[in-house]
Amino acid sequence: MTNFLNLDDEQWKERLDEESYQVLRQAGTERPGTGALLNEGRAGEYSCKACGQVLFDAETKFDAGCGWPSFYEAKEGSVRYIDDHSLGRHRVEVRCSGCDSHLGHIFPDAPSTPTGNRFCMNSLALRFTPEGGTAIDG
Repeated sequence: MTNFLNLDDEQWKERLDEESYQVLRQAGTERPGTGALLNEGRAGEYSCKACGQVLFDAETKFDAGCGWPSFYEAKEGSVRYIDDHSLGRHRVEVRCSGCDSHLGHIFPDAPSTPTGNRFCMNSLALRFTPEGGTAIDG
């Protein structure tokens, strides 16, 4: 079993394509509206593309109109939060608790959801597995 927290940059580069590496390991952001999983609407689960840890149930996904896949709730214990002061403002970064990869940010601006939160995630950081189907990388 791989201990993902102990992988170095070269090992991550071997495991991930260049775009996913930039997002997951260098805290990059894909362009809005370009993600492969943005309009995915089937039942299933979303996991971390880097380590496979399940992060979100598809039933928590919603169209926030922001250009990135959005969820109102993460699986308990699947993510951790880091204060992010880049871009001259305060945001809260969301990282996978299994491998410490960057997934996106969380914002408290979704009042029409059960939690009021919007987990704004990069498709490139996710893998979607539809119920009874084959996994699709974002």
